[in-house]
Amino acid sequence: MTSITISSIVFCCVFAGGLAGLFLHPFLPKKHLTKDTQDVVRLGTGMLSVLSSLVLGLLIATAKSSFDTVDHELRAYAADLIQAGQVLDSYGPETTRIRDLLRRYTARVIEDSWGGEARSQTAVDDSEASALLHQAYAALLALDPQNASQHWMKDRALQIAAELVRMRWQFIEGQGSTISPVTLTILVLWITVIFASFGFVAPRNATVVAAFFVCSLSIAGAIYLVLEMDRPLDGLLAIPSEPMRNALSHLRK
Repeated sequence: MTSITISSIVFCCVFAGGLAGLFLHPFLPKKHLTKDTQDVVRLGTGMLSVLSSLVLGLLIATAKSSFDTVDHELRAYAADLIQAGQVLDSYGPETTRIRDLLRRYTARVIEDSWGGEARSQTAVDDSEASALLHQAYAALLALDPQNASQHWMKDRALQIAAELVRMRWQFIEGQGSTISPVTLTILVLWITVIFASFGFVAPRNATVVAAFFVCSLSIAGAIYLVLEMDRPLDGLLAIPSEPMRNALSHLRK
């Protein structure tokens, strides 16, 4: 399901919980509405509120950490591509084909990740892009340096190429959500119970319903942001493509 679908479900559950408590209140026996009973409900609700806050904070921290990690790695990836292009350019005209392969690979990554419809996988998980990168690596191995300078440049280019391959597999293995569906479900259940308990002790008027609506919308919005950050190369908060586009422009020089 998409982030907007899940957050909409969260809104409906939380808002429905508040309304259920609000409209079931008149049907409760008077002995269940005493001050002592309400105090106990408030204590239980307070405990759930603390737990929910902690879990929601943990989800936000996890999603933000994942987002920042991918952003940092993508910028490092783009920097390695630029450095590889510069080393190959210094090596000599023999590396023209390798630079062309890297250009095509970078363009493919950009097209797959940021060109048009959102993808569920990152651009590095692409057989054609993988073939271009491995062809460039094989062509590097086939170079025949003629002097010490070219020997150094070939070794350096091979180091960078090996790092590019490693990071590509790191991106692939890092795919998938870091947010556990079970954790998210339990959190929504807790918040729904909290709102239901609010409804049991709240007066039945339009102001209370409006407050439940706004609060439910806010909680759904928070869940939406968490889910969007958990998809760093897709969605509303997607990492910008500028680092990779800068790398492509350097490779074209």
